[in-house]
Amino acid sequence: MKQFNYVINDPLGLHARPAGLLTKLARPYAGTVISVTKGDKTVTASQLLKLMSLGAKNGDEVTVTVEGPEEEAAFEAVKAFFDANL
Repeated sequence: MKQFNYVINDPLGLHARPAGLLTKLARPYAGTVISVTKGDKTVTASQLLKLMSLGAKNGDEVTVTVEGPEEEAAFEAVKAFFDANL
């Protein structure tokens, strides 16, 4: 299991566009669970509506956890995604 914390820098937070892109990014890693946690709520990154239900706004800290057979590749891809898009 690998994880990192990230503070959302996008002025609109984790809104529809980046959430949709993150969902698309997570799908090829079907055997690997990518989850995002804000506060006491954890959702899988492959479920768009649940991801948006976190309500992560600019300045909020989220924890991203990656676990499974492709966790190294998925971790690097998700980390790069957050750095570039959020």
